[in-house]
Order: sequence, then structure tokens, then C-alpha cells
Amino acid sequence: MSLYPQLESSLKHHFGYDTFRPGQREVITAALQNQDLLVVMPTGGGKSLCFQLPALMKSGVTIVVSPLIALMQDQVDALRRNGIAATFLNSSLSGEKVRSREQAVLAGKVKLLYVAPERLMSERFLPFLDLVHHHGGISAFAIDEAHCVSEWGHDFRPEYRQLSKLRGKYPQVPTWALTATATERVRTDIIQQLQLRQPSIHIASFNRPNLYYQVRPKTQYAYTELLELLRSTDGACIVYCLTRKQVDELTLKLKHNKISVLPYHAGLSDTERSQNQTSFIRDDVRVMVATIAFGMGIDKPDVRHVIHFNLPRNLESYYQESGRAGRDREPSRCTLFFGLSDIKTIEWSISQKTDPQEQMVARQQLRQVLDYAEGTSCRRTIQLGYFGERFPGNCGNCDNCRYPKPVQDWTTEAMKFLSCVARSQERFGMGHIIDILRGAKTEKIKQHKHDQLSTYGIGKDRKVDDWRLLGRSLLHQGLLEQSTDGYGVLKLNAQSWEVMRRQRQVLIAVPTVERVSNINPQEKSAEAEMLFQRLRTLRKQLADLQGVAPFVIFTDTTLKAMSQYRPQTRESFAKISGVGTHKLTEYGDVFIKEITAFCQEHNLPSVDMPSTPSSTSNRGKTPSGTELVTLNLYQQGLSIQDIAIKRNLSGRTIVNHLASLLEKNQELNINQIVAENKQQKIWQVLDTLGDVALTPIKDYLGADYSYDEILLVRGVWRRKKGN
Repeated sequence: MSLYPQLESSLKHHFGYDTFRPGQREVITAALQNQDLLVVMPTGGGKSLCFQLPALMKSGVTIVVSPLIALMQDQVDALRRNGIAATFLNSSLSGEKVRSREQAVLAGKVKLLYVAPERLMSERFLPFLDLVHHHGGISAFAIDEAHCVSEWGHDFRPEYRQLSKLRGKYPQVPTWALTATATERVRTDIIQQLQLRQPSIHIASFNRPNLYYQVRPKTQYAYTELLELLRSTDGACIVYCLTRKQVDELTLKLKHNKISVLPYHAGLSDTERSQNQTSFIRDDVRVMVATIAFGMGIDKPDVRHVIHFNLPRNLESYYQESGRAGRDREPSRCTLFFGLSDIKTIEWSISQKTDPQEQMVARQQLRQVLDYAEGTSCRRTIQLGYFGERFPGNCGNCDNCRYPKPVQDWTTEAMKFLSCVARSQERFGMGHIIDILRGAKTEKIKQHKHDQLSTYGIGKDRKVDDWRLLGRSLLHQGLLEQSTDGYGVLKLNAQSWEVMRRQRQVLIAVPTVERVSNINPQEKSAEAEMLFQRLRTLRKQLADLQGVAPFVIFTDTTLKAMSQYRPQTRESFAKISGVGTHKLTEYGDVFIKEITAFCQEHNLPSVDMPSTPSSTSNRGKTPSGTELVTLNLYQQGLSIQDIAIKRNLSGRTIVNHLASLLEKNQELNINQIVAENKQQKIWQVLDTLGDVALTPIKDYLGADYSYDEILLVRGVWRRKKGN
């Protein structure tokens, strides 16, 4: 029997959800046991709930450290709409309002208090904190956006460093550090800087399966393509640019083309930035063109498209910025326009740095971005690899997987490349290796006498871009390694030598002409779409009356569930995911009235709902057409490899189909694929670690267990746990 069996009922009562997302229950259980926490959970994974729910269940007040005013206000608004006692203290409030809210905190009327790190550690505020601790007690310090504490993070803020003093002042109060993105180096730094004591560490998968990633060449027609993307996107969009000037110019052009758009950058006044942000959050304007100054504090879950019109400075920033799309887990898009002129702009910016170490790190980060933009393998494999997470590829939701480039055998070229790395004693980067292969007459080659190597000039028949494509493909396939010291020195590994001994074939995807890629929209009836639009209109009217963002009332996901099931009684309306006790009381009648009127106009009944709808599981969902084809062939006795050959798909794709079918209550016997003793061991590890990413499970089990075996057993495990 699990600890805290009342967690699900508390979740439904306060937030309206029936089940936890992967990892949430484990984190919340650790929080209720007063452990320190380090939670790395990607945007849209439900990170905020990991500290909000335990705050409601513990005595005292939880102090939430948040870096931006907008972020505090959005979260507090959302909590209050759920009937939760939350407030914030920041510079936007008058002295009278600050005193009033402080009195409410001291009187025990507040469960979550949001403050900025500067205020929290100020000489005036610390005595107040002592009073709070003396009167009702501080239940925990929740440090949101905890990556800001690390100088290795993408958004380092020196004021976060002061938070380490909290441990000395309140040694018995647990500290919960939460962030959406953190490499291993940043995670280590967070633990050290905040002085976390044996923290319970939860690292969720960084994979956002609802996001479609694509890279487009930035040609002379880029603006026309951008216009087409914005017009074809049904919902809010963010367009990121490198400079303020580009933001202003692009905004002007889009307005001329009748796009509902506003700008956002540091050159605008505080008032204008705030007004533009509010207009975007409340759906008064559909498109925001911005520098990267926009977005960190934006708690808007229904952004459908994030477009980078310029190259981002590093992969971590790109993951964070593009991740502002689809936080409600609905299908959304992330598009990057890649142009050579952006590289020159970033290189110039790097050259302006005075610290050689900073320059070196920035150049390494730029190389990683170029690897991603020019890569021909699965976008997720490259992106997730940056965070140390292995991804098998074939995600089916990026341009390289949807529209794969033709594969060619480049084993001979790979042998030449790797041999050149070996003969130059593994001391140089990719550019120099390519110069040797092409017989260049550079000073560096003369200095090191590399024009005397046997590999000098043996690659003249290939262009520089061809060799760069091969080099990056070797890195992505794990057939070559690169130092992380900023110099990008190439190193051989065991797989490299297998290639040079002709024991391993090297296949690479060759780029073709760019295709226009579109997300296949989820199939939905005309009636459901019509009702959804009516409910959105109603939601917007209520939001304007109450002065809040529409998603604070109900998210798009909740409205879509209403449109699908058409509940016409309070009992059935309460079953919709996202409808908690407070929202049922406040909004139930008005939405039921609208749904009932629509059903009467179109002679439509309510639709029976599943008894326990789940936002995190495939259970109860209908298998897709391609999964059913795989199921039929598997039931005929064909092996995974036979099915893959017959369907011209990879073996991993077939395994993914089978795992998904198992989750969707399709009875499959996997004993022929995974030995029963292995199934039992994998099951035990899943029970121990929970529904986490595959990599920690694989690391726990060791080399005797394959990712395919883990995927299949996890499919059965998820189905059983959901029942």
C-alpha cells in the first residue's frame, strides 16, 4: 500500500485532475516526508504542482522563490481560481497592499507566498520571515527556476546565490529546487549552491513528444514562409529574433500583412512591455515578436507555434524557448530558420567578450547549435543528447524523421576521416581535419607538417560541406567523440576502430530539397470543433470580466474534453479533467448552460466518459492505423525484424508500436521477446524508480538489458498501474 493514499483525492479537489503525470507522485511523497528536493522536469511536465500540492497538505506557509513578477502573478492568479490561498509580494504593490498581505500571512491565511530572491534576502524582509516562522511556521522553501543559481546555466542570476544563507538561518526547513532545464554540471552546482542535504533527485525525460521540430533554410523567401506559417497556425505564436531592430522591423511588416502582432524587447518602456505581454496572455493579440528577453515568466500553456527567425546562441536556450510551445501537451510546432548570416552575427558577439574562457564556452555552444541545425538525424536525438539523455531516434515528430533524407553508404569516406583523426594524434578539431583531407595549404598544416601525412589531400573529391556532414553524423551516431573543453577536439573510440577495420558500416542521411512539413491535426468532428470555438468565446468573455488570462479559467485541453463529451449535468461536468471543486462551483453552471444550448441546437446527446480519464497514459485510447497493421503482423507470428522489413520501418519503430499497443489494453504475449525472469527484474526496477526516462532504468539494470526490452515491459507496467 502506497504512502499518502489521499493524494489523488487532494489532486482532484484542488486542481481538477484525476491522475498524476509521470514522476509527480514520487516527488510529492518525498516533499511530504520533509526531504530536500532537486526536480528537473521539462516545461509542460507539471513541475509547479510538485510544490503546490504538498504546500497545501503541510502545516505552515511555503515560500516560493520566483525570478519574475509576471511569473508570480500568473501562478497566483491560477491558484486563486482554484480556491487556493496564495499571494505574492513584489514591487508592483503599494505599501498598503504589502502590509495587508503580510498580515494575512502572519494570520495563517496564506499557504503559498511568492517572492523574488532580492526581496527574500533583503534586510527588511528577513525579520518578517522570522515572524512567519515563529507564528505559523515555514513548511518549505521552493526555489523555482533553480538553474538561475548556477553560472553554468543559461540564465544565471547572481542574486540567486544569496539563497544559500537560508540553510543557515532555517536548518530544519526543507529546500525544494525546481527547474525545467539543467545539464549534469548545472544540477551539481544547484545542489552545492543551495546546500541541499541528501536531496531526493528526480530527473524527468526532457522529451516533449507533443512538439514537432523542424529547421528551414533561411532563404530570400524566409519572410513569405514565416507569413504562411503564422497564417496556418490556429492559436498563439511567438517569433524570436536576435536584435531589437529585427523585432521592430518584423513587427511592422507583419502588421502591414494584417497579422495581429505586438513587439517585446528591452528597448520598450516597462509599461509598454507589460501591456503587450498582458495582451498576448489574454488572447487580445495572437503573435508576439520578441527578443529572448520575452518568455521566461510567461505561464501561457496554449502557445501553438514558437518560431526562431534567427539562430539561437546555445541548445539549452533553444530548448527552453521552443519549449514555450504546447505546455498544455497539445500538438504544437517549433520552427528554426537557419541562415549563415546569423552565424556571423553570433561570432561577432562572441568576439566582443573579454574573458577567453567565456569566448571558448560560447564557441562550443555555437558548434552544438550548428550540429543541431545542420543535422540530418532525429532532432530529438541531438537535442536530448545535450542533456545527457539517450534517445533511440525515429521520433516520428520532427522533419528529419517525418521526411528522412536518402541514406547512402559512406563507409570508405568515414575510414578516411577517422584515419586522418588518428594520424594527427587526436589533437585537432573538425575544421583542421577537413583541411588535411582536402589538401589545404594553411599555416596550421605547414606548422604541424600535416601535409606529409598519408591522408593529406585524399578527400579532394568531396566538398567541405560533405566532410562536415560526415563528421557531424559520426558524432551523432557515437562513432566519434568530441571534447567538451570548448576546443572541440575529435577523439576516437572503440566504434571508430570498428569502422576503420571494416567491421562496421557507416550510413548517413544526405540532405535533399526542403519540404514543407505540416503537423497532422488530430481528427475531430465538425460539431466538436464548433462547440470548442463557442466555449473559447465564452471563456474569453468571462476572463475579460474578471481581468485574467483565459487559460486561468480552463485550459484548451479541458475545453476540448468538454467539446468531446458534452457534459450536461454537474455530475458529468465534474468528471472532466481540469475541473476541480472550486471551478465546478464557480463556472460549472454557465458552461453547462452553453453546452446544453449547443446540443439542443444540433440535436446532440452527451457522450459517455471513461470512468478514470488519464492525461498521462495511453490506456483507453484507440490504437492508430499504423499500430493496428503492426499488431496484425505480430499476431501472425512475424518477428520484430520481419515486420520492420515488410513495412520498410526500423525495428525500433515496430517496438514503439508494440509498447504503445500494450499500454492501450491490447493483449500481446511478449515472452518470446523478453525472458520472463528479465520481465520480473524490469518490473521491480519500474516499481522502484517510477515512470521515469529510459536511461536511468537502463543504467540501473546494466548492459544485459536492452532498451527494447525495457520499452515493452514498461508498456505492460503502465497498463497495469493505470487499472
